Amino acid sequence: MSDSGPIRVGIMGFGQTGRQIYDLASRSTDVEVVAIADIGKPEILHYLLCSEVAPSQQYELQGNFLVNSRFRTRLMQIDRPAEMPWDIFAVDVVIDSTGKFRDQQTMHAHLANGAPRVLLRTLPTDHIDRIVIPGINMETAEVGDRMISAGSATTSALCLLLHSLSTHFDIECGNMTTVHAFTSDQALQDYAGSDFRRSRSAAKNIIPNTHEAGLWLGQILPQFDGKILTSALNVPVQEGCLLDVTLVMKDAAVGVEEINQAMRAAAAELPGIVDVVEDPIVSSDIIGNPTSLLFDTQGTIKAGNNMIKTLSWYENLGHAARLLDVVRLYSKLDQQEAA
Repeated sequence: MSDSGPIRVGIMGFGQTGRQIYDLASRSTDVEVVAIADIGKPEILHYLLCSEVAPSQQYELQGNFLVNSRFRTRLMQIDRPAEMPWDIFAVDVVIDSTGKFRDQQTMHAHLANGAPRVLLRTLPTDHIDRIVIPGINMETAEVGDRMISAGSATTSALCLLLHSLSTHFDIECGNMTTVHAFTSDQALQDYAGSDFRRSRSAAKNIIPNTHEAGLWLGQILPQFDGKILTSALNVPVQEGCLLDVTLVMKDAAVGVEEINQAMRAAAAELPGIVDVVEDPIVSSDIIGNPTSLLFDTQGTIKAGNNMIKTLSWYENLGHAARLLDVVRLYSKLDQQEAA
């Protein structure tokens, strides 16, 4: 919250992440969503918000405004950053939650149209000012940063696991596979797309996929640069993801209980971001959990002398919450600079 009032946020893209950000902001005291850009009709956006994200929350549509008990939000039927006049809404930051506009050029369009800062909800495609992962490297943020990424839900979960374990153990290398709920850019029926496997139905197939987290690990956690292979399996589940990580430890003495204890310590150090579950949960149990990493102690297995397999859970709500954490971080830096 700035000296003049709550942080003024604009959202580009009102898909699941955008709706979750709006819902979380409405329940906060320090963030207001002042404008939303999306190609969808206001009536449909309101319908999706109420039916999917917040069925018990009172949200009204008044003309082209979404209204809740704290603030009014202008809905604009715009789908390109270059067309959105952020300056007339006096935003402090724009969260681009489309997942499409990830390069410098389109991010700069937000800035050129009056946004002081733009924050991606996913990984970029080229060099930007900063990738900030709450719980990992928030102290690296600088007030001069203008184009920022908060990683992705999978990237955050992986980085938090690696960071938490590497403070206790030496890790030689590893492999991550995210067993990921299908996404909105996948076809529900077989449909010719840009990739052979992703042209197959997401509703009835396990689809092997690549994942970009490994390409950016060196920037977030330099000690793991080139040491972690990353991939994905998109499965016919609507929500809830499983992080399957196998690590090669340098010390053969590290066992299951040592790993589990290290993650319990991480949960105590990073409340609200990392947590531990001791019960035998499944993917639907993670729905509605706002943490970025829920470590599953029952999934820890040791194989051979120095190989450890771990399981962790996460879902998109945790990433939406971390995006707002990054928004608050930069608002605080702005206040300190002004003072």
